Amino acid sequence: MADLLYEKTDHVAVVTLNRPDRLNAISVAMLQAMTEALLDVERDSNVRVVILTGAGRGFCSGLDLKEAAEGKGIGGALGGGAAHIGTRDLPTVVLHQLDTPVICAINGAAAGYGLDLTLGCDIRLMSDAAKLAPAFARRGILPESGGTWYLPRLVGWARACEIGFLGDDLSPERALELGLVNAVVPAAELMDRAHAMAEKIAGNAPLGIKAMKRLYRHGLSEDFEAHSHHVLMQLLTLFRSQDFQEGIASFMERRPPQFKGR
Repeated sequence: MADLLYEKTDHVAVVTLNRPDRLNAISVAMLQAMTEALLDVERDSNVRVVILTGAGRGFCSGLDLKEAAEGKGIGGALGGGAAHIGTRDLPTVVLHQLDTPVICAINGAAAGYGLDLTLGCDIRLMSDAAKLAPAFARRGILPESGGTWYLPRLVGWARACEIGFLGDDLSPERALELGLVNAVVPAAELMDRAHAMAEKIAGNAPLGIKAMKRLYRHGLSEDFEAHSHHVLMQLLTLFRSQDFQEGIASFMERRPPQFKGR
C-alpha cells in the first residue's frame, strides 16, 4: 500500500498521508512521495487548490518513534550523522515555496512533524475530534520542520514560547482561540467543507491568487517600499492577462467569471 495517495479532480488535488495503522507516522517513502506530489501540483496549471489530509483517525503522528528507536527510518538516518544534510527537497520547504493555495483538513491528531506540516498550509480546517500535539520538548527535540519559523509569526513570541515550552496538547477550541486554525468543523463534515472551500477558491482567478500568495510570502521578509515595488511589477503582468480581461467583462456583464489561468 502506498504511503501517500495523490489524486486530481477538476481543479483540486488531494494529497492524503496514508499509513493509518501508524497514525500516518512519517516514513522515508512518504516524504519522497509528498515532495513529488507538491512539485507536480506546481507544474500542473490545471490544479488551482490542494487539500492535504490524513487517512484513518489521525492526521500525522510525526516521526515514527518505533523506527527511530530501532535506528531505522528518518530518526535513525539523521541520528547517524552526516557531513551535510540538504533541505531543498524536503516537503515542508517545497510546501513553503508553493504558489498554489493549500488547505489542510486536520482530521485527527497532528503531532511533531505533522503539526509543522499543518502550519505550512495556507488555510487550516480542524475536525472537532482532532488535536494539535506540540510535544517536542517532551521528546528532547525541537520543531524541526518549520514550527520555529511559523509559530512566532502566527501567534506571537509569547504564545509560541508557551506552546513550545509547555508541550501541552491543544484542543480544537484552543487552537481556534490562538488563531492556529481557521475553523473547527464536525468530523463528518470536514472533507465536504474542505472541498467546498477549495472549489470556491478554484473558481477565482488562479493567476491572481498565486501572485497574491507569492507576495504574502515575500512580504514576510521585505520592507514596505521594496514590497510595494514587487507588487507593482506583479500587477503590470496581471493587467496583461486574459483573466484580468475576463474579470472586468464578467463584472460589466453581471455574470460569473470563467477564468482560464491565462
